[in-house]
Amino acid sequence: MTDAALQSSFALTADHSAAPKPTYLPRQRLQPIRAVRAFGRLVKDKEDTQQVFEIMQAMNGNSTVRGYRRLTSTVEGGRLAYRRLELNTLLNDQAYLDRFAPGTVGAAYREFMRAENLSAEGLAEESRKAARKNGAAVDLEHPVAWYGRRIRDTHDIWHILTGYGRDALGELCLVAFSYAQTRSLGWAVIAVGGAMRALREEGGKAAVKAVREAHRRGKTAGWLPGEDFEVLLNMPLEAARQRLNLQAPAAYLAVPANWRDGAMGRQAA
Repeated sequence: MTDAALQSSFALTADHSAAPKPTYLPRQRLQPIRAVRAFGRLVKDKEDTQQVFEIMQAMNGNSTVRGYRRLTSTVEGGRLAYRRLELNTLLNDQAYLDRFAPGTVGAAYREFMRAENLSAEGLAEESRKAARKNGAAVDLEHPVAWYGRRIRDTHDIWHILTGYGRDALGELCLVAFSYAQTRSLGWAVIAVGGAMRALREEGGKAAVKAVREAHRRGKTAGWLPGEDFEVLLNMPLEAARQRLNLQAPAAYLAVPANWRDGAMGRQAA
């Protein structure tokens, strides 16, 4: 076949429509004003989890990208990223949760979630509400978005591992711990703002001491985002804590239980 014939044949079969342009991930700009406003709403209603996601989405910056890169810098983390298991699906499977033997991380998580009437899907839906409001896409089929969902879906497992309850001080301490682990400024906004408000309350200095301890624990503990949670959930809880260098949160436990819920101020009427 001559060159002219080849060119003619190609012209008949080629698609002359323009190639689709790639869609790039949106640049994660810091939005401090949005974060401050959301924090104000969170103070008024500490159960308004959507405001936590508002703050995180406003102040994440490139921390999720950095975390994903750290995860994939190891063979073990790369395997987790390659598999891209959606933990939300796994943790919502009650039959799966029922398999964990007493004393394991998974059993403690199961009992915690049922006692508090929580679900992994409920937390995920709060993040979607905040995302829809601001045009974000938390369910995007992208490895960095998957990593972000992984952090979100393991939040209550972190409660179990760290020993922090769901009272206001416990949440504040876990936030400070999470900032040390992820370096996401959203956690820093909540931790610093919450600590400042705690100083106005009875036992405020003790509460701030607990928050500072939580930040130190986050810096010295094993890196939780890199853990294989399918394996971790099957480990005895105390063995998992020991391996991750998570001793008991002494300063948090020293705060009387009746003070812990008032750590960020009394609930607005």
